Amino acid sequence: MHIAVAGNIGAGKTTLAQLLAKHYNWTPHYEDVDENPYLNDFYNDMQRWSFNLQIYFLNSRFQQILDIRKSGKTIIQDRTIYEDAEIFAPNLHSMGLMSTRDFKNYKALFDLMVSLIQPPDLLIYLRSSIPTLVNQIQKRGREYENSIRLDYLKQLNERYEAWIGGYKMGQLLVINVDNLDFTENKEDLSSIIDKIDAQIHGLF
Repeated sequence: MHIAVAGNIGAGKTTLAQLLAKHYNWTPHYEDVDENPYLNDFYNDMQRWSFNLQIYFLNSRFQQILDIRKSGKTIIQDRTIYEDAEIFAPNLHSMGLMSTRDFKNYKALFDLMVSLIQPPDLLIYLRSSIPTLVNQIQKRGREYENSIRLDYLKQLNERYEAWIGGYKMGQLLVINVDNLDFTENKEDLSSIIDKIDAQIHGLF
């Protein structure tokens, strides 16, 4: 089974994936942040590095999905291949930070890749307000994230909501994380686990 966690920067995807992997004994697949050779450059000069960064993410997530399906295990994935193409790349294009030529090239490659893969069996979307995202980003203190602008986060959030609003590829669980602290509060984590159990076992 393939479970995926989706959400904006700072929504808590990695933390939740870690906790759920531990609880269910699932194998986690994390976003390749530390090894990514483009992230620092991208945040310093988005226009120059946007296409390179998105191609890197597309390639690494496509490889992840092939590995997930081959593994025969239940795997929880931190962020999906769809988020780059539905949210991040079109947002960069609309902001004038990725050329139309590059965006079309990127989109054609994405369309080819998704024609060869299956979507997640369950998508968990972490819905979060901007203040919560900013708080989380500041708390984790990644240097390259210091320059993320509020309007950038807001645009991403709007695109996330539009994407989730039309999501029809499989089972979907939306969790509002604004009033949850699933890292410190066991009851909050339990409530999420109960919802996932209901989805997995079709109890709704």
